[in-house]
Amino acid sequence: MTNAAGRPNLSVDELDSTGHGSLAQLLTTGPFPEALRAAIKASRLSLDRIQHRLALRGVTISVATLSYWQSGRRRPERPESLEALRHLETVLGVPQAGLSALLGPPRPRGRRSRPTTMMPIDALWARRERVANLLTKVDTSSDVKLGRISQHDRIEIAADGGQRSVWVRQILRAEQDGPDRWALVFETEQANVLPQVVNLRNCHLGRVVEDTEANIMAAEMMFDRPLTRGETIIMEYELLFAEGHYPAGNNTFARKFRLPVREYVIEVRFDQSNLPARCQQFSVPAGDETPSRRRNLALDAAGGVHAVALGFGPGVFGIRWEWPK
Repeated sequence: MTNAAGRPNLSVDELDSTGHGSLAQLLTTGPFPEALRAAIKASRLSLDRIQHRLALRGVTISVATLSYWQSGRRRPERPESLEALRHLETVLGVPQAGLSALLGPPRPRGRRSRPTTMMPIDALWARRERVANLLTKVDTSSDVKLGRISQHDRIEIAADGGQRSVWVRQILRAEQDGPDRWALVFETEQANVLPQVVNLRNCHLGRVVEDTEANIMAAEMMFDRPLTRGETIIMEYELLFAEGHYPAGNNTFARKFRLPVREYVIEVRFDQSNLPARCQQFSVPAGDETPSRRRNLALDAAGGVHAVALGFGPGVFGIRWEWPK
């Protein structure tokens, strides 16, 4: 029987078609077209066969597009193209995000293209001066060296409607040698209520500073060692509030991105004894003051909602909810 989703069991150390280096090396250093060509060569699949296997996975893409991607004439940028690339990674047998991590930030498009100058970390915060003051007390030099590949936030809402915890999983990629930490900023609406940072994976706490008057905290999430260019890290941590001190958070949770993220997943899980009447995802591109896109979300059987953003940022993306009257 033919396994349509299978591929030869080949080493990723095979040379790419240009002879410029091994697939393993190119998946670390790039560039994207050379890494894709090497992965296609290692798979021993023609572009027609790759197109066929993608079609079996429900992905429609032309042979010409695949050819353009591997030649460097075009690159996947739109959400549907990034989704196709994720399936392509599976078909070619390369690690998850192995190719997409090489893309870097999306290129500007159209009249409303975002400025090429990088906005400061505090730029998207309402109380910008308070955030900027806190950030002077931690080391933020690694932030610009880290590409945002994937971000996953899961917010647990307690029976009283307050935020019990926020679980975070991030995949970051070193765009330069040397990044050794992630700078965390967190804000609550309720006075004198800030979380503890617990359940850390692939990182540990460095300096933690708080502005208790403004209910803002900043923390250094230290990597085990500095990353080299092209290296990725999967890190996890949880923001946990003390029992009985769950902030309402203005019935909203949002993530601020000063740099683009390839994939952002946000989940909000509600206590079954107290479910919201309405949930809505929203996004606010950098430079705008009000949400430009909204979408109503339906609760699932477990009492939760989620939203996904692909190729998002800079800007703010989140979920808000309303309680029954």
